[in-house]
Amino acid sequence: MWIVCPSVFDDGTQNLAVIYINTISHAAHLIPVYSLDFIAKDIEYFHPYDAFHLFHVNKYADHHAFKIAS
Repeated sequence: MWIVCPSVFDDGTQNLAVIYINTISHAAHLIPVYSLDFIAKDIEYFHPYDAFHLFHVNKYADHHAFKIAS
């Protein structure tokens, strides 16, 4: 698995871009990289992208992802 993080500029602002839907080849299975700290009890299913800064990309999620990522 690889570890990825969001892209930011030198001043700390996020590097955002609009992409065409036909350029997306496959969905990614992102697993947060946990630290030694406890996770907040009030975290919801939509919070991980804001709560975590690093993610594992699981290329073994299915055979299509493995073929693309290999």
